[in-house]
Amino acid sequence: MKFGVIIFPGSNCDHDAYWTAQQVAHQPATFLWHDSPDLQNCDAIIVPGGFSYGDYLRTGAIARFSPVMESVRKFADGGGLVLGLCNGFQILCESGLLPGALTRNLGLKYICKSVTVRVESTDTPFTSACQKGEVLTIPIGHMDGNYFCDEATLAELNRDDRIIFRYATPDGQITAEANPNGSLENIAGICNAGRNVLGMMPHPERASEPELGGTDGLKIFASMVGAMAAR
Repeated sequence: MKFGVIIFPGSNCDHDAYWTAQQVAHQPATFLWHDSPDLQNCDAIIVPGGFSYGDYLRTGAIARFSPVMESVRKFADGGGLVLGLCNGFQILCESGLLPGALTRNLGLKYICKSVTVRVESTDTPFTSACQKGEVLTIPIGHMDGNYFCDEATLAELNRDDRIIFRYATPDGQITAEANPNGSLENIAGICNAGRNVLGMMPHPERASEPELGGTDGLKIFASMVGAMAAR
């Protein structure tokens, strides 16, 4: 399985995702330049964290127009796996690959810390190695992680089991205190209707090796590898 990691001007988590795919998950990986539509025959695309184009206008608003994103849209429409992490989640929402938007944190401050998230669904290629209700410890680092959508979209996400992660207490309770950014219904990650595109604010690539303090994030990568092997 070949991973492609996009590099935008301002990306700063691209090498972390690349390292995790290649050195930890032991899969071929390559970097994809934002200005090229060539996805280099990759089997999965990672839209990484950072501050694409300096987050000018708003997060992800300029990155959506990069030539590579048109190819990513076509790739996703064909069933290809696309994982957006933090700024990548914001870009996927701006690009229309996922519904809703990521807005400024409720406390109007940048937050960088480990959080616990509950796995709401294992019916995706990104969470098949997890258990439903399992609590994962994964870091966040964002200023605009407050997920919002309209009532109809929220009802659809709930009805179709498309809310994949929620911020939770270590024992799995969904509480206001466990919500670091004010995100609607404690949403930390969602998928598209085809379940092949996932956006999440936590950084699994930062929780993929014992040296980083935990390995819960590796389950996301392991799930993707397993899903592709089963195809």
